[in-house]
Amino acid sequence: MTRQDVITQVEELLRPIAARLSLETVDIALSGEGHRTVLRVVMDRVEGGITVEECARVSEALSRQLDLYDLFEYPYTLEVSSPGLDRPLRNDADFRRFAGKKAELKTYGPVDGQRHFRGILLGVIGEAVVLQLDGRQVHLPKSQIAEARLLVEMDDLRADLDA
Repeated sequence: MTRQDVITQVEELLRPIAARLSLETVDIALSGEGHRTVLRVVMDRVEGGITVEECARVSEALSRQLDLYDLFEYPYTLEVSSPGLDRPLRNDADFRRFAGKKAELKTYGPVDGQRHFRGILLGVIGEAVVLQLDGRQVHLPKSQIAEARLLVEMDDLRADLDA
């Protein structure tokens, strides 16, 4: 079974668990080999974030399912966490949901002469993610986006604490 096959099966096992707890799966990653295999699952709640207790509930429920379906040939480590403040943006729903927030995107190749973009996420138009940069809009083809994540700066955190 390939890594992608395992990830696909984990996604299927997580779907009812996430639905029952009103959570969403942000990411699933599999690293290491043999006895050093680590399955990392990142979960979140659409509104309000996820708690440590909810991560523990997901971990317990998913662990039972993984044991039942015996997906791993060797012992493995399961890690369930929240996406953090600088969460990755993976799909159109993420780009729409976090419109108005600061984001950092990296492209595979140059777009308008650069590969690294920081600005205000405006959303998705057709096949492009739109960012507001220094008073101009930049349309980045989704096929060119290598990495996208929310950008959290210390000043933003201080402003939230003062509010």
